[in-house]
Parts: sequence; C-alpha cells; structure tokens
Amino acid sequence: MKPITTVLYALVIITIAAYAAYFKGWIFANFDSITPKEAYTRLHNDPNLFLLDVRTPEEFAQEHIEGATLIPVQVLSENLSKLEPLKDKTIIVYCRSGNRSVSASRILSNNGFTPLNVTGGINGWKSEGLGVTR
Repeated sequence: MKPITTVLYALVIITIAAYAAYFKGWIFANFDSITPKEAYTRLHNDPNLFLLDVRTPEEFAQEHIEGATLIPVQVLSENLSKLEPLKDKTIIVYCRSGNRSVSASRILSNNGFTPLNVTGGINGWKSEGLGVTR
C-alpha cells in the first residue's frame, strides 16, 4: 500500500503546483506580464496604452495608479463593451498583488484584447517606489 500512497501524494502535490502556476499566469497564459517599472516606463512613453484597475471600488478609492480606469474583475466580462473602442490598444492590467489581474488578463485576451499583466500589482508598484494617488 505504501507505494500507492506515495504516488497519490505526489499527484496531489503536482496538481496543486500546476493549479498555482496557472492561477499566477506562469503556465498556459495567453498574455504577457511586465514588471511595475516596465509598466511605468511604457505608460509614460506610449500614448497608445490604457491602464485598467480590476480591484474593488473600495480599494480603488483608497489608492490607485494615476490615470487608471476601474472595472472590477468580478464584472469585467459584463463590461467588455465599454472597452470595445480599445481593441487597437494595449491594456495594462493591475490589481492588488497580481492574482486578479491574471484572471482579468485571461478574460481580455480571450475576447480579442491585448492585455499586459502587472506582476505584483499595486503592491509591487509601491514597493518599486512608484507613486499612487488617492
């Protein structure tokens, strides 16, 4: 029985690791990710970008990256028509830590948009010394 138990434990661990890697956008991602500094540089040098915050309205009210538009990830699918004019632009997507923005980036990419996920989210942005607004 011990070899079967060992194999089952290994399968559980592999499954959990694969799920975590997928959730973080490390595997099977149909979009690219960029660092907060790369996002900052692109936002200041490319007028053909759109900045999307996918956190909650409460989080957005506390602080956000200047110039961001809020569409919470929970309602993103229902609000894609608002973004339709942006299909020719790259959409930089961020959340608090980079998890919800992965989900949002998948939704956007699956619907014909070009998202760039900000790794680390606004927390990563602030840890790089980049400013936020209230």
